[in-house]
Amino acid sequence: MLKEMTEQMLEGELTGHLGYEKHSPEGHNSGNSRNGRTAKTVNTGFGEVSLETPRDRQGTFEPQLVKKGQTDITDFDEKIISMYAKGMTTRDIQEHVKDFYGVDISPTFVSNVTDKVIDLAAQWQARPLETVYAIVFLDAIHYKVRQDGHIVSKAAYTCLGVDTNGYKDILGIWIGEKEGAHYWLGVLNELKNRGVEDILIACVDGLKGFPEAIAQVYPHAETQLCVVHLIRNSLKYVGSQFQKEFLRDLKLVYRAPSLKSAEFELGKLAEKWEKKYPLAVKPWKENWINASTYFKYPEHIRKIIYTTNAVEAVHRQLRKVTKNRSMFPNDEALAKMLFLAIKGVSRKWTSPIHNWASTISELAMTFAGRVRLER
Repeated sequence: MLKEMTEQMLEGELTGHLGYEKHSPEGHNSGNSRNGRTAKTVNTGFGEVSLETPRDRQGTFEPQLVKKGQTDITDFDEKIISMYAKGMTTRDIQEHVKDFYGVDISPTFVSNVTDKVIDLAAQWQARPLETVYAIVFLDAIHYKVRQDGHIVSKAAYTCLGVDTNGYKDILGIWIGEKEGAHYWLGVLNELKNRGVEDILIACVDGLKGFPEAIAQVYPHAETQLCVVHLIRNSLKYVGSQFQKEFLRDLKLVYRAPSLKSAEFELGKLAEKWEKKYPLAVKPWKENWINASTYFKYPEHIRKIIYTTNAVEAVHRQLRKVTKNRSMFPNDEALAKMLFLAIKGVSRKWTSPIHNWASTISELAMTFAGRVRLER
């Protein structure tokens, strides 16, 4: 990735020098043009990397990011590549480069250079996936984006998968209009087209129509609604003076030791509160089939699937990176930032989920014949 990004940034620098994009008609009879590449090996923080630096026909191009004769870009790969990924604005990067490298670049140049990341993001988004995922967490995070001269709210649909070896991976991120089950249906179909044949358990929030969308693409997948979302939604309809009491009764439901016990406590909850606060009880009764899936599993699996907290933790990390941006100029700018942020987050996922051996053994018995170890 460092090699590809560095070479693409150098291409962006040459484009700025020539004044036109590669293969653009504007370059005809311009007096100067691209003239192949020069191979060089440079030292980086990750070891030696072979770079191909673009040339121009007149020999007037003097790259500033990796200068002629420069063979060590250790500081470059540690600072330049990560700046945009850490949420710095183009003007922040301009000042940073000036301070560290003595190179005066324009915000427009920085924007043009970082746009090259979009191609890498597209390749990442289209990459083949595993055939089976043990658990998939689906949730959306919202951002303000400029569109047709107006500021609108866009949803970034995030899919976090846990493969059969217990390793987490962001399967993709899609930017669309406000969150809806219909859009999620398209996301799920794309996962299937990229090779995901089966999902054992899908963990989602309480979005209307979501379980039906999952069942349409993966009819054998079990769906678990996020219990935390259900609790929050219920408390919105309970008077503040009764919330603690209601929550104590509700806790007996979602923390019950078995499905039978949970159903018994749900009946008691409804008997006590339904007349006074029907909207607080209604979501549990209407969605009980998908809200109670986790009761069939032992405690260590329940802790993993009863909430979408795994993907929400990813969203919290994305917020840290994007907190300096009140809005994004377009969808591509948002996608570019989120792609780089996700690469930074997922770099830490080097070990399987805790106690995964017991988890996959249990799932293998529950989903007989559907668990395949692929790594």
